[in-house]
Formats: sequence, C-alpha cells, structure tokens
Amino acid sequence: MLRGLALFVPALASLAAPAAAELRLLMVEQPGCAYCARWDAEIAPIYPKTPEGQAAPLERVQLRGPYPEGIELGPRPVFTPTFILVQDHRETGRIEGYPGEDFFWGLLGRMMTETGEYQADVTR
Repeated sequence: MLRGLALFVPALASLAAPAAAELRLLMVEQPGCAYCARWDAEIAPIYPKTPEGQAAPLERVQLRGPYPEGIELGPRPVFTPTFILVQDHRETGRIEGYPGEDFFWGLLGRMMTETGEYQADVTR
C-alpha cells in the first residue's frame, strides 16, 4: 500500500503545479546577410549553453519562409536578422537587426524577463 502511495503522490503534485510557458527564439535570416554572419560568429556557438538559450531554444527561419505553423506573429519581418521571442505560440517581442553582442544580450534579457518566465542575468 505504501509503495502505491509513493508512486501516486509525485504524480498528483505534478498535476497541481502550473506548467512553465514554452519559450523559443526565432532567428529570421537570409543568405548573404552580413549581420547574420556576425551573429553566427559572435553568439551562435555559445547561445545554446547560456541560460537564455536553455530557456528559449533557437529556431532559424528564412525571411521568405516557411514560418512555423501555429505561431501568432506580428508584422512579417523585413530586416535580417530579426529575433522574435515566442511564448506559448505567440510573439512577445522582437529585435530587428543585430546591434552587437552587448546590446543583443541586454535586449534579449529584457524581452525574456517581460514574459514573467525568466529572470535575466544582469552580471553579463
């Protein structure tokens, strides 16, 4: 009886806990984009290892599409790169262009903090 209860209690607790929102970062790019190449050189190798990359995995999208199904986006991007933060299938913010490493992390951290699902690391 106790063994069955030990299996039941954690399962019940997981039902009571609210699910974390799904975050992801779309990177809209196109061939020949110099700023995309700069982002790829400066940020891409470390992004998946950062807290931001862990919380909002990167998904690359070509400027002319196709865009992921089931996502509500604002205006169609015009500039590359455009970084679009998506929370639970809806756009919550974007960065148009690549302003350099220092500005990128600050802008991304602010967008992610505004979702309420992430606490930015201000020590970077």
